[in-house]
Amino acid sequence: MAVEQWVALASLGMFVMFTVQLVSMSDFLKNPSYDIDPSSTMREFLSISGGPALILAGSSFLLARRYGSRLCGSLIIGGGLVTLIGMNYVNTILPHIPQLYMVTELQLVPTIFMAVSIPVMIVGALLFRLKPRPKRDYVFDR
Repeated sequence: MAVEQWVALASLGMFVMFTVQLVSMSDFLKNPSYDIDPSSTMREFLSISGGPALILAGSSFLLARRYGSRLCGSLIIGGGLVTLIGMNYVNTILPHIPQLYMVTELQLVPTIFMAVSIPVMIVGALLFRLKPRPKRDYVFDR
């Protein structure tokens, strides 16, 4: 596999990791067994997996945009779908969380990432549209 395909696969893994982290934290906050700070935990999850997932998806697109790649496009679309479905599930859990643990980050991040996942899927779909360019033999093209 080429570099851009590995980067797209890493992006998918980061999207999955971010979604699982938010789902597990929201599920824990329904009936917490000990006191935590959801604000700092949410910022930690954003910096560990949320932001890097978006950066890796963009990097994979930039690497594959000239010739297109169905595998890269599929992986990027998969990451967007996982994020969209997971953040929708997190939004259904939020009303069951006690008001003590409802911080601004916990309310905003799922909605923001639901909105961001749609352009991510569009960027992935753009890689299906691009046609491969023929490789040139630079020795004989003079």
